[in-house]
This record gives sequence, C-alpha cells and structure tokens, in this order.
Amino acid sequence: MPARTLLFCALLAACGPALAMTLYKSTDAYGVVSYSERPIPGGRPFVFREPMVEQLDGQVRLQASTFAKGVRLSARNDTYAPVEVELRLERLGNVQGGASRIVRRVLPARATVPLTVLTARQPGKPVTYKDRFTYALGNPAQRHQAFRYPVPWRGGPFRLTQGPNGRYSHFGPKGRYAMDIAMPEGTPIIAARAGVVIKTENSQSGRGTHPSGNFVRILHDDGTMGVYLHLMRGSVVVREGQRVVYGTSLAKSGNTGNSTGPHLHFVVQRNVGLALESIPYQFNQPVGGLPDFTAGNP
Repeated sequence: MPARTLLFCALLAACGPALAMTLYKSTDAYGVVSYSERPIPGGRPFVFREPMVEQLDGQVRLQASTFAKGVRLSARNDTYAPVEVELRLERLGNVQGGASRIVRRVLPARATVPLTVLTARQPGKPVTYKDRFTYALGNPAQRHQAFRYPVPWRGGPFRLTQGPNGRYSHFGPKGRYAMDIAMPEGTPIIAARAGVVIKTENSQSGRGTHPSGNFVRILHDDGTMGVYLHLMRGSVVVREGQRVVYGTSLAKSGNTGNSTGPHLHFVVQRNVGLALESIPYQFNQPVGGLPDFTAGNP
C-alpha cells in the first residue's frame, strides 16, 4: 500500500466522527495525491455525509381518488421489494369522525394497497387534508438470519481500507458496518448471496449526483439487502427484478460517487421501522487490511 494511503488513513482517524466531514484532495505535477482537513492550494473538497440510500424516484407514491362521498387514499409500490409506508393526515376539513390519522402498512412488491377513506361530513362539499407520506424499502417484520458472506469479487487478494465504525464515512446508522475494499477499477463484482435485484444505477461518472455512485441493491430472502457501491459506469449487467444466485456477475468495481480511490463499498442493510440501517456481517474468509486507523469502538 502506498505511503500516501497510509498517511491518508491516519488523517481520517484524527478527524473524529461527525455527521459530515470535508476533506481536501490535491494532485501535484508528479501525480502524487495529498489529503488535508484544511483547504490547500488546488485542493478539491470532498464532503462526506451519510445519505447512502438511493431515492426511489416516484416508484412508491400516494394516490388519491375522489368519489361522491369523499376521498380514497392508497399507496402504490412499483419496486421489486416490499416497502413499508406511513401516511400521516393533519388539518382535516369536512371529514367525518373515525378516519385514521396515522396509517402504516407494508406494501408487497409491484402492488397497490388501500390506506384509508375520508368521508365528507357535509355531502357536496370538498374534503380537505394535509398529508405526510414516508416510506422505506423492506419489511421490518422479517428477521434476518445469520449468514457468512463469500467475498463479492473475483481476483485479489485485496485489502480492507475501512471497516465497521470507520470514522471516515462509516459512522452513521446506514453505513456503520460497511466495509471498503481497495481494488483496481474493472475488478469483477459478483453476488455474495442469492436474491432479487431491486435497484441499480449505471450511468454516473466520477462523483456524479449521488454519493453511492453506480450501485446494485439485492434483496435477500430473509429481508436483508446487500448493496454494492461505487461501481464503474456502464458496467452493471443485471436488471431490476432479476433473480441472482451466489457468483452471478453484477458489475465491475469503480471509483464513482463519494469515493477517494478505486474500491468496493459493501454493506448489508435491513428495514428497522421506516428506516434502513446497516447490520454486522462477516466474510467467510480473512480479508487483510491496513492497521486499523479508522475503526472506532463498537
């Protein structure tokens, strides 16, 4: 591992955990990369937060249909995974008593589910309300099973550069137990566990518009999800809704999104109740690493 990478990791350890972190990266005339937590001449800022959960882009939505006596509210799920939704209704106007103010449901994949009906107290006059609709992938009622993951790549050996509780970017609920494995761009990435591909991104270059870069999200049979991040643009070869088994080719490793160098970010998540959180996991074989500069206490 280059000395500058060791220095970079040491710097990360000194930065301490936070909700967001800005580092500055510069490259000199000889191609030597330097990092600093302070602005440096020619340095470009990297701001690390914890939004490593992709948007569903209208795939989960609230639907309202009026009828003679009021309004029917339902939720539509166009993803290939179950989705937990919550509807909160406020400022109800011209609504008969008994209407649910808070409704929470789990929507099956590719399904529409009724949520509630608002019936007019005075027929002929409109029903009014203010809604707040939230959702999260997965079914929180499922209980995950113990599973040791085969490494999700071919080739190597490669090294772990940031592990669980890493102070660099593995400090929030969604990524606390993720692992970063440094590897050359173009390394074959494979499914570490059987499941259904439920979300992909394949068109980002460099930092792109999302910190995850290009990615593949796979729903396992126990409700957990394996997410493979920072993949090479145009390399994703699976599609949403496709069933995969261990060893299925997914993509090639890259350096997209909030990434300071070529690596694979692999995380396992589950729905804990309208929120995705990472869960601890282990590979089924040792993965060597740098001295543990970034790991905090569990």
